[in-house]
Amino acid sequence: MKKVVITIARQYGSGGKTIGKMLGEDLGIPVFSREILKKASEESGINETLFNQVDEKLMGSPLFRIMKREYRGELLSPDSDDFLSKQNLFNYQAKVIKGLAEEGACVIIGRCGDYVLRDNPNRVAVFVHAPADYCRQMAIERGAQSTRDVDRFIAQTDKARAEYYHYYTGQEWSNAKNYDLCLNSKVLGFDGCAEAIKAYINIRFGSDWREKE
Repeated sequence: MKKVVITIARQYGSGGKTIGKMLGEDLGIPVFSREILKKASEESGINETLFNQVDEKLMGSPLFRIMKREYRGELLSPDSDDFLSKQNLFNYQAKVIKGLAEEGACVIIGRCGDYVLRDNPNRVAVFVHAPADYCRQMAIERGAQSTRDVDRFIAQTDKARAEYYHYYTGQEWSNAKNYDLCLNSKVLGFDGCAEAIKAYINIRFGSDWREKE
């Protein structure tokens, strides 16, 4: 099987994570999301809780909106004063993502996977989006928030994702130039998005890509 890696960035409520799981099931390949944090913890020896805490503190910082620390790949040793820095923790996540891509075909949800794997010739970068009314409906159906608070929650979540992406990549999260495919899940539906991604892969790598290598 050719080591095709599908990275999915998504607006909250667009169903990107669900689409990623559907692809994994349809193609028979693993899907990684928050599992990346656990693997990064195991790789570094750093408590997994710290990976979550750093993200939360970073998103709450005013400097997060204007500063950036573009990913360069350097890993610091445990004796470094900056071993537990947010940049080093992100770099361990990036190391895990690169390792998963080397192991075989998979789906990576979020974590700036498209940027981390930008030099990987087998990367397929996807951005899933949808109009506000659709994202609101999906969020309410999932029970994520009350109807009254859902619009604010979606806006805050997407803002945090955009700022996180910009901080570590220097790029704009919603810029279509960063992706191979930008899919509207309201127009295509979840099944349609999954089929569109599979069709793109078959055109780009050949319909027999699962038998290669």
